[in-house]
Amino acid sequence: MARLSRSGPLLFVTGVVFMLLGLALAIGGIWLIALGGSWYYLFAGSALVATGVLLALGRTLALWLYALVLLASTVWALVEVRLDWWQLLPRLDVWFALALWLWLPFVNRRLGSVDAANRAVADGSLRGGRWAIGITVALALAVGGISLFRSPHDHPGTIAAARMNATGTAPAPLAKPGDWTAYGHSGYGDRYSPASQVTPQNVGKLQVAWTFHTGDFPGPGDPQEIANEVTPLKANGMLYLCTPHDIVIALDPDTGRQIWRFDPKIDRHAKGYQHMICRGVAYYDSGAYAAQAAAMGLAADPNVAAAASAPTPPGAVAPTAIKVDTCPRRIFVPTADATIVAVNADNGQPCRDFGVDGVIHLYNDQPVKKPGFLNPTSPPTVTRHVLIASASVTDNASTNEPSGVIRGYDIDTGRLLWNFDPSEPSQTNPLPPGQTYIRNSPNAWSVFSVDEKLGLVYLPTGNQTPDIWGGRRDPNAEKYSSAIVALDIATGQARWVYQTVHHDLWDMDVGGQPTLVDLDMRQGKVPALVASTKRGDIYVLDRRDGRLLVPAPERPVPQGAARGDHVSSTQPFSALTFMPERKLREADMWGTTPFDQLVCRITFRKYRYEGIFTPPSVQGSLIYPGNYGIFDWGGIAVDPVRQVAILNPSYMAFVSRLVPREKARAAQGGGSEQGLQPMKGTPFAVDLHPLLSPVGVPCQAPPWGYLAAVDLTTMKRVWMHRNGTIEDQAPFGIPLPLGVPSLGGPMVTAGGVAFLSGTLDSYLRAYDVRTGKKLWQARLPAGGQATPMTYVSERTGRQYVVVMAGGHRSLGTKIGDSLIAYALPK
Repeated sequence: MARLSRSGPLLFVTGVVFMLLGLALAIGGIWLIALGGSWYYLFAGSALVATGVLLALGRTLALWLYALVLLASTVWALVEVRLDWWQLLPRLDVWFALALWLWLPFVNRRLGSVDAANRAVADGSLRGGRWAIGITVALALAVGGISLFRSPHDHPGTIAAARMNATGTAPAPLAKPGDWTAYGHSGYGDRYSPASQVTPQNVGKLQVAWTFHTGDFPGPGDPQEIANEVTPLKANGMLYLCTPHDIVIALDPDTGRQIWRFDPKIDRHAKGYQHMICRGVAYYDSGAYAAQAAAMGLAADPNVAAAASAPTPPGAVAPTAIKVDTCPRRIFVPTADATIVAVNADNGQPCRDFGVDGVIHLYNDQPVKKPGFLNPTSPPTVTRHVLIASASVTDNASTNEPSGVIRGYDIDTGRLLWNFDPSEPSQTNPLPPGQTYIRNSPNAWSVFSVDEKLGLVYLPTGNQTPDIWGGRRDPNAEKYSSAIVALDIATGQARWVYQTVHHDLWDMDVGGQPTLVDLDMRQGKVPALVASTKRGDIYVLDRRDGRLLVPAPERPVPQGAARGDHVSSTQPFSALTFMPERKLREADMWGTTPFDQLVCRITFRKYRYEGIFTPPSVQGSLIYPGNYGIFDWGGIAVDPVRQVAILNPSYMAFVSRLVPREKARAAQGGGSEQGLQPMKGTPFAVDLHPLLSPVGVPCQAPPWGYLAAVDLTTMKRVWMHRNGTIEDQAPFGIPLPLGVPSLGGPMVTAGGVAFLSGTLDSYLRAYDVRTGKKLWQARLPAGGQATPMTYVSERTGRQYVVVMAGGHRSLGTKIGDSLIAYALPK
């Protein structure tokens, strides 16, 4: 102790700190080695312990040894991740800070004082040690400085001038050019507006034109998964939106002034709600549809007429009593308690001559009627004669849930015309009294697309719940799970189906609305469908028959399902893809320091992982991309004139761990899609959660989110840039540009500007379609997990860009109630 005290208390404490840090690192390193991981942490930890001992003893050799530690760590980091700043940072930040501490004269001046008999040697060793520390610090600083100015994950590019200068009229079925009459602008779902007032040259001048507050906030008993994901509609001289509790509001599009409000007064106290979300409403104008359909040469469909003359279901209004003119323009709103309500678009009054007193009840003929278990979160689909409706079911709750049936109703009367139950696909006529649909059949919870000329509606389908174990799924329904299904609008009969995931055990359903676009191909104009998927593949199909336009060969995938289940031997892999270029590696694990990075490496090694489609397991499987998906319900935006797609891929790894039933008694389900889910009726519950470090940051290295463009004439990625910051997640609001996930879709305009608001930081951003360069951003008062839209005022000719800043409680973004419109200065 006498010799230790001669080194001074500061050196002694410093040495103890080094020893403790090194001991923790070495112990974790031994664990990692036992799992087959890197030896670096054991060596670095041991060297830290030795450095700490030498410091406590007052030996100058401590500086030399620590300089070697920093040098070796820098070389090791470069070998693992090269000049990637955000990957180098957690590997070197603590070691760099400790080196600076040791380099300070007031810290190291007492080193060598224990060697008074060899003063000259000790002084020389101290000077040399200081130089060694200084040189390695300078080297680490140089490596960091060089890497700071590199962007290894960005893919710069420029869309060809011929594409950007393309001219023509984009097909926008049954929509006025300046309006936004459906969730995806039109039934084509392209999220493209021909508005061109806002351009790359003037978008930087956008400013707030008006703000409207809905006044709808989460309340007692609401589920965790409550969010404002609405994309408003512009039609009939008004702006229409819905709130999380399904309140419909009509606004003046020039001022944001409320014109009317309709509250369907949903049952907010049902225990089974997993979501409280309204992504949008549907708009129908019988007169406009008739006139525009005639202009397109669309005749009345005799199949629809025959269905409309069928006997009246009990409780419905008889056709002779219908007075359609009382509601010629309608808003259809889906509600969380499983109804579709028809509201007069002019004044907000219920259309009581529709359905039963203005309401369609989606629980009709369902085999299970638990409140909250059937929940339409997306707007129904409007066609000339048929309103097509579906709903989500509670994920991973049980094998005893409502059917995922999709139903077509007479759009004027609400009469049921047909039903497509994926478990009984050939029986599309309305059920006889006393019969019910098939429980747990696959559902279609997202937004549909429509081609009126072909008479087809296109469904993106989910898998048969429970999502993560499928040993008892209906063989008939498997064909329609996680697929694109084309139904005949008039009859509900399936015309074709293309499955994107066989026997889906990963919740890799098709979340985004398919986009319809007529593509210039070698054989001429081809009516195509472009479907984004959670797994990251983009499937391009001929929408007439489902034939692949871009190859998607079947490839072998990992095997070894959980007890009682199986996996498909192959899966289709599209040549147009945003899937990660390679599997995750231990070196891809991240953190804020070497210590939480080490924990992430250990965590990575503990789980089963063989790349995409690693089957869920009791051990716990790493699912990458995770079940939030590379692309989710926001879909993609397509400029049909330039034939360019704008996409916002996200990359987050999840963990899927099956829990044997006897150990899963606490699993309740409902209220969230994360955590322990019961999957009652199966041998397992499942624990689903993102792969996070002990401090709550992703274990997987950034970037986690991008904006990208694809030239659809070549099917090649043109540019791809990391997008968004961690401003709203980082301490002190530091806007580090790591690239963050986004939930919500992009929108693109004829002016050559794309918009996106869905990132985890609260911004609406504008980008140059040609290069992807960020041109403008506006801070939002809450999370913007919604797809923006744009319209042109009929009164003033002014173009507005509108976004809902309402937040998403499951993602942790700030909750709000602001609908904000931006425009150029008058």
